[in-house]
Amino acid sequence: MSALPILFLASCSVWLSKAQTEFKRVAEENVTLPCHHRLGLLEQGSLDIEWLLHISETVQKAVITYSGGRVYDDLNEEQKGRVSFTSNFLAGDASLQIISLQSSDAGKYICKVKNAGQYEWARITLKVVEKPSKPKCWLEGELLEGKELSLQCRSASGTAPISYRWQRINEEDRAEHLPPTSRVNISNPGQVLLKNLTQMSTGLYQCIATNEAGQETCVVQVTVQHAQNIGMIAGAVCGVVVGLSLLLLIVRLTIRRKEKKRYEEEEAPNEIREDAEAPKAHLVKPSSSSSGSRSSRSGSSSTRSTANSASRSQRTLSTEATPHLTPPQYSQREAEGKETEPKKVDYTNLMKMGATLVMVPAQSRAFQTV
Repeated sequence: MSALPILFLASCSVWLSKAQTEFKRVAEENVTLPCHHRLGLLEQGSLDIEWLLHISETVQKAVITYSGGRVYDDLNEEQKGRVSFTSNFLAGDASLQIISLQSSDAGKYICKVKNAGQYEWARITLKVVEKPSKPKCWLEGELLEGKELSLQCRSASGTAPISYRWQRINEEDRAEHLPPTSRVNISNPGQVLLKNLTQMSTGLYQCIATNEAGQETCVVQVTVQHAQNIGMIAGAVCGVVVGLSLLLLIVRLTIRRKEKKRYEEEEAPNEIREDAEAPKAHLVKPSSSSSGSRSSRSGSSSTRSTANSASRSQRTLSTEATPHLTPPQYSQREAEGKETEPKKVDYTNLMKMGATLVMVPAQSRAFQTV
């Protein structure tokens, strides 16, 4: 009775004493985790193979299994389509292949093989390391002579620890040492301080982010400027701004002047149409009652009235003498005017009779002859 427990404990000690194997791979690569057994020849129908991933002491996931003559490789959603048996698992090679490794694939794997009441298994630790992501490079400070400038570099992801190193690239794309005045921040290796900038500090700087999986780089251009050049650039910018402002002002004044001129041209015909028509001359026969009272007022304007009447008579005679030169619309208007005008009086006979031409004020809008 006492021999059985001793044998069982001995077998258990052998079972647990198998050395663990550790694999370290880079993300996106493939890996094969070995698992060999000698139980395939016992009973073909009772062979069971199971791969488990221990995430913690209490949590584990099934990766792939073989049971009842069928393979189940879609048990884990995160590894679905990326896991498989590599060889003839029935003959004794139940190794597991994982393609396109991810950081979530890291952990402790256990391969269990059972057949006809016998067990074999293997323990494997898988570590997945990620290269640093492409770092971001940027500058902090002023690019002026005598000033200080900080070079910054950082990777967003990657397996720690990540080391950073700055170097200068010459025109031949060769790496050079940093300027003598540069200082590296010990607590933050991704930061380099360039003190007392000079023209010799101008150039291309490269940051290299490295870990055990690989490295990535980024570059940044440093161009140190003279303070005088900055003043000239600022003056040029101000001059351009002032020039554009003056140009816009001139264009605006020109547009307003054209609009004003157009407005005056449009208003001019309206003002002419609103003027009163010229008064028409009416000749009145002399009267004994009114000749005496009006003779005193017509003395000063008799000469002007006589000249105006003679001018009107001359225009009337010239128009009647050349009817073929008058436009149709004007001929029609004059024809209508002749019908309404009173019968003309012979000025020569009136003068012989002793009549005097007098101009009546504008309110009467007519000429009278006394």
